[in-house]
Amino acid sequence: MRRLTISTTKVDVGDIAGVADGTSIGIAPDVRERLIVARKIIDRAAAAGQQIYGLNTGLGANIGSSVSDDASAFQRTLVEGRSAGVGDALPDRDVRAVIAARIVMLAQGGSGISPHVLDALVALLNAGVTPIVPRFGSIGAGDLVMLAPIAEVLIGGGRARFDGTVMDGAAALAAAGLEPVALAPKDGLSLINASSISVGLGALGVVEASHLLARQTEAAALTMAGIGANRSILDARINQARPASGQINAASRLRDLLGPSEQAAKLQDPLSIRCAPSILGALDHAIASARENIELELNSAGDNPLVLVDDGLVLSTGNFHTPAIAIAFETLGLAIAQCAAASAARFVQLTGSGRGGLPKYLSPVGGASAGFVPLQKTVAALMAAIRHKANPVMLDFFAVSEGVEDHAPQTALAVEKCREMIALWRQIVAFELLAAAQAVDLQASCILLPELRRVHDVVRSVSATLSQDRPLGRDVQALCDSLRRPRD
Repeated sequence: MRRLTISTTKVDVGDIAGVADGTSIGIAPDVRERLIVARKIIDRAAAAGQQIYGLNTGLGANIGSSVSDDASAFQRTLVEGRSAGVGDALPDRDVRAVIAARIVMLAQGGSGISPHVLDALVALLNAGVTPIVPRFGSIGAGDLVMLAPIAEVLIGGGRARFDGTVMDGAAALAAAGLEPVALAPKDGLSLINASSISVGLGALGVVEASHLLARQTEAAALTMAGIGANRSILDARINQARPASGQINAASRLRDLLGPSEQAAKLQDPLSIRCAPSILGALDHAIASARENIELELNSAGDNPLVLVDDGLVLSTGNFHTPAIAIAFETLGLAIAQCAAASAARFVQLTGSGRGGLPKYLSPVGGASAGFVPLQKTVAALMAAIRHKANPVMLDFFAVSEGVEDHAPQTALAVEKCREMIALWRQIVAFELLAAAQAVDLQASCILLPELRRVHDVVRSVSATLSQDRPLGRDVQALCDSLRRPRD
């Protein structure tokens, strides 16, 4: 089994995706030493009588309430009292990404978590015990409500899936050979008071968007080949005249797929084709921004209160607040919508009245044949769904907890709807690939370079060339499903 060892080296979104897909986690000795020091700072500050949020005080509007009795018991009730999420459960893969993100963030030492509690969380993940986490509960001011079900299972409560069966948390732990963990003061808050839902799911979203951008670029190249586009728009000198790195990279990739520019039969193509480098490049830039924000948060201490290990202090913070991630994913969603709209436009160009010498509706039969044109309705429906989800959610909040929490970036919702847009965009990419492959097959003079020929072959491995009208929706869905898997 592959293993990710958490040490002083930064973790990236690919590492989180790897854990989501089954990679195990280990903790390096230097991390353990840092955790021991941080825990001693917490215990020393508490013994000296310092007020520490969530350790000897209540949470939120209850901050004025003192916890003077059993502080360890309070940590258990703190977790149980905040397990208030509702809705469908997150997929197991998503929950593994969330737990991985929380482990990495706890390893920074800023939470002051007891080392044995972090060890228990690592063991939970590595044993394949997956807590049942409802979809709704975070407003982006930390993900407490959505992280609480994970902490619940760790202490023997809640529900979890193990070996394909959903059972009580205690039973799942026992089946995996694990025992409930005992929480020391502040450990419960350390497990839940951060943005690990947003970070873990955001890491998966960045990886998904990156993979699909590569497939979208291939689809655009196949369209350009099938429609006989003017390839001079890919000239390096043109794109370097507007030195946007994403655009330059996109043009270079399209050149690699299509080969050198040839004498064009037309001066200019529609904007969805002619401006492909700009559109793809803007999305590339948005993905890079989302990646930067997720990896910054992933390798930071977003805890409140925060242990400053080098200074031996425990201070209250707002580090759990993640408006930058919310903004990045709202922007990424808009960039995806733009890219999907261009892909849809190219699909309509391919399947319309016969641009570039192609037969009407890409039908070799002609006459009353519907060919590909009915699929335009489905593409329009998908685009409507994408446009709806492109509307921002990060401003939809109101004050809660007696006005203490009067601002929220709705980060988890911004990440979730962005991932939903990726799923819809994947469908549109499949439509473009299918139509572009048909166009190539109908152009006797179209010669593809080996890499683009392999793209065409992938399409043909799930859908034969259309020779007469048939149900194409199933072909598109099969092709879409194949796009979920990264290609070597």
